[in-house]
Amino acid sequence: MIQLLYFARLREALNMDGEALPLTEAISVSALMASLAARGGAWQEQFDGTRPLRAAINQELVANTALIQPGDEVAFFPPVTGG
Repeated sequence: MIQLLYFARLREALNMDGEALPLTEAISVSALMASLAARGGAWQEQFDGTRPLRAAINQELVANTALIQPGDEVAFFPPVTGG
């Protein structure tokens, strides 16, 4: 099982701030994103790779090639910019 957290525009678009997903073996962040996009609708809009999106595993920023292990917490959020 992994815990997913959604922040900022994702929380608004998906109308949820997180969920638990079963996971029995390691998966890359990009593979998880593709799986979420396959849900269609707002999920596809947010996770199909056309909009900038960052991921953190256990509160550490990671690349989309990083592996997620069972028991991990994965957070998705748009990049933050400041002025």
